[in-house]
Amino acid sequence: MSTSPSDDRRTPDDLTEYERDQFPRGIPESQPRYPEGGADTARSALTLRLVLATFGLVICAVFAVLAFLAEVPLVFPIVLAVLAVIALVDLMVVARRKLRGEPG
Repeated sequence: MSTSPSDDRRTPDDLTEYERDQFPRGIPESQPRYPEGGADTARSALTLRLVLATFGLVICAVFAVLAFLAEVPLVFPIVLAVLAVIALVDLMVVARRKLRGEPG
């Protein structure tokens, strides 16, 4: 069973009078301390996903129409149309999450 590392931060009682006046909440550290595990929670890049989903929707839709008009085998426009629908669904999911106020 692992134990958490010892907390070597100075307590308010260990601070000098200058440090107590200048740093009422303690001396700031170069890096915040997180619980055992090390990293802060991940944040989603919703704006980037929104841009990429919009780009994928436009590109796939345009290429699906062009492939259909160019009379290439029917599988290519169908695959591009399916990808456009997937991009549209992702766009709606991301827009809904952003409207709810999620960060990113």
